[in-house]
Amino acid sequence: MKTQQPTKPRQAGATSAQPPASPVKRAEPKSEALPSATPALDQRFQISDLCALLETYLEPKDVADVYRSYLFGAEAHEGQMRATGEPYIFHPIEVARILASMRMDGKSITAAILHDVIEDTPTVKERIAEEFGADIAALVDGVSKITRIEFQSQEEAQAENFRKMLLAMASDIRVILIKLADRLHNMRTIGALNPERRRAIARETLDIYAPIANRLGVRQWAMELGDLAFAALHPMRYRIVVEAVRKRHGNRKAIVEKIRTAIVAQLEREGLQAEAIGREKTLYSIYAKMEQKHLSFEQVYDLYAFRVIVDKADTCYRALGVIHNLYKPIPGRFKDYIAIPKANGYQSLHTVVFGPFGVSIEVQIRTHEMNRVAETGVASHWLYKSGDTGADPMQQRALQWLKDLLDTQQKAGNPREFLEHLKVDLFPDEVYVFTPNGEIKKLPREATVIDFAYDVHTDVGNRCVGAKVNHQLVPLRTTLRNGDHVEIITADWGRPNPAWLTYVVTSKARAHIRSFLKNQKLDESSKLGGRLLKKAFEGIGTDVSQVPGENREALLKTLKLKSWDDLLAEIGLGNRLAGVVARQLMPAAAAAAAKSADEKRFFGLFKRRAARDKQPALAIRGTEGVVVTYARCCRPIPGDPILGFLSAGRGIAVHTEDCPNVVKYRKHPEQWIDVQWENDIKAVFPVNIRAEVKNQRGVLAAIASAIAEQEANIDTVSFDDRDGQYTSMDFTLEVRGRGHLAQIIRRVRALESVVRINRKKG
Repeated sequence: MKTQQPTKPRQAGATSAQPPASPVKRAEPKSEALPSATPALDQRFQISDLCALLETYLEPKDVADVYRSYLFGAEAHEGQMRATGEPYIFHPIEVARILASMRMDGKSITAAILHDVIEDTPTVKERIAEEFGADIAALVDGVSKITRIEFQSQEEAQAENFRKMLLAMASDIRVILIKLADRLHNMRTIGALNPERRRAIARETLDIYAPIANRLGVRQWAMELGDLAFAALHPMRYRIVVEAVRKRHGNRKAIVEKIRTAIVAQLEREGLQAEAIGREKTLYSIYAKMEQKHLSFEQVYDLYAFRVIVDKADTCYRALGVIHNLYKPIPGRFKDYIAIPKANGYQSLHTVVFGPFGVSIEVQIRTHEMNRVAETGVASHWLYKSGDTGADPMQQRALQWLKDLLDTQQKAGNPREFLEHLKVDLFPDEVYVFTPNGEIKKLPREATVIDFAYDVHTDVGNRCVGAKVNHQLVPLRTTLRNGDHVEIITADWGRPNPAWLTYVVTSKARAHIRSFLKNQKLDESSKLGGRLLKKAFEGIGTDVSQVPGENREALLKTLKLKSWDDLLAEIGLGNRLAGVVARQLMPAAAAAAAKSADEKRFFGLFKRRAARDKQPALAIRGTEGVVVTYARCCRPIPGDPILGFLSAGRGIAVHTEDCPNVVKYRKHPEQWIDVQWENDIKAVFPVNIRAEVKNQRGVLAAIASAIAEQEANIDTVSFDDRDGQYTSMDFTLEVRGRGHLAQIIRRVRALESVVRINRKKG
């Protein structure tokens, strides 16, 4: 629809926003905020007010485009009402107003007015592109939720919508700024929704949107979102904190003013021109600190906060010296975010000092430019006239963060897993560590050397086998601290370990480890499935190569599998039995061998042993990976008589034939599989031994030395003092096989302090 540009948009807009006279359709709002009275129609922010605000910094053509988008949106939303009872068009106008207060560019304002048109009306993206251009259409589409796909759960739908938004954000950061402004206005009007819906939206705001605003440096929005969500999620607690702050405010005001005056006077005496502002904590930050640190309100609110704003960066450090001379600094409470900015570009000096009246004072010292960035973040750096974002370090950091998140979402196995990664990544309480080349790396607090390795490069993480912190070898689970020098040791044979997932904290490391293990499992299960199917075909007197192509295609279609490798992986994981698949592929050959197969199943385990010489067993090499596991109950090692049990989703579990748990599984003979050890196995296997020893000094060292002489490694050791004279020592060793274990036992048994030693099972 082509619309006519009015000569006086302010006057035209003042009446265009009135409620339509046509029958009303009430839309489920995205409106969501503190309970508050809806303003009278003539008191609301009108399109004429928005145009007047935009005229203060935009070109007339841009303002006219915004007004044209308003007419388009008003027509598209005609008849829709919000839960607040007002015409829907007022919501996009308020979203545009929030962005205009940040002095966002004309395209952002236009997209804000149209941001719900695709999602809530029949209008399609192509129509918006035709009317307003491809850039605005892409922004609107990026903000729109996915509504035409059925999801299994609300959580999955939420996660998929964030993935869609993330993809759009990576190409244009304005997408998330529009979405944040949308959520901010929704939170301001959330009181119109029912309590359950309010709580769900408030929780999502605290978990996702407020942290994103903080991560992008839009501090004003982050603080307001936090307070509004707190009020909606915990209304009683919110009122209690509000009342407590109100009661304390009078006493604090005099103290704050006295400290502020003292700081300014001292700076002026040293020849420094500065502005000092007493800073109030937000209500949600007070509550969060009380909850996290189990503090009373008085303990949290005793910290007075001030912001000192100066002209340039070197003056910040001079002002810091002045303040430290005025009040004594508290050791360990100084942070230099000017030299090392936060991930969102935030820069400031932070210090905590002992102030007058026995109170602690937190002082933040920054320049005017740093303060602007701290308040509005990436939004303050949007160059709306040129659209050039390449030279802007603030946006480069934001885009790098988005790029890392995109990499994470590509590695995530499903939308829920991605949402988990996103929530972890949004709370970066950071530590700063150094690479061997002196490069600074920012990592979340509690990050380990594995997190560091993946931050350097995915290949470094995947091939990590060791690490040095401050030139000392450390375990891979070591937690890093500020100032650590970290060096990663890699090897071509290095591979991620599933145990790493229990202690890594970054979403990037977690996603790459899971992705590697998943791909490794599929590859290994496919190879194992091929070996199992080959063995099954040998059992019916034929070969897999003789299976007609049409039989393969028909079976894949029946089982709803995409490829032959998928079928082999299913077999290797134990989800499908190789014998059943072989009979489905070659029914004629299977029928001829059915009688023999039935006998084997009837006689069970003992018949299997008798037939072992006639039908070759599956060879276990020790290198099959995650699809072949060795039962902890019996710890089989090369040389032990063994058998395998197919477990759905986990592949083959190998047991010794005399394992006590074998009896339990005899009810499922179809899941047993004959296995035997490969002749030349290079791998090592865990085995348990127990030594009864005299309680003497140095006995553990003697046993450990004897084991080391036999080229074996000790994984774990535990003790059980029996009666003061004797002690039981349980070891888990890594051995090559029964022969190697026998050598170790003979050597340890020869020690004078060892009374008895034997292999322990179970």
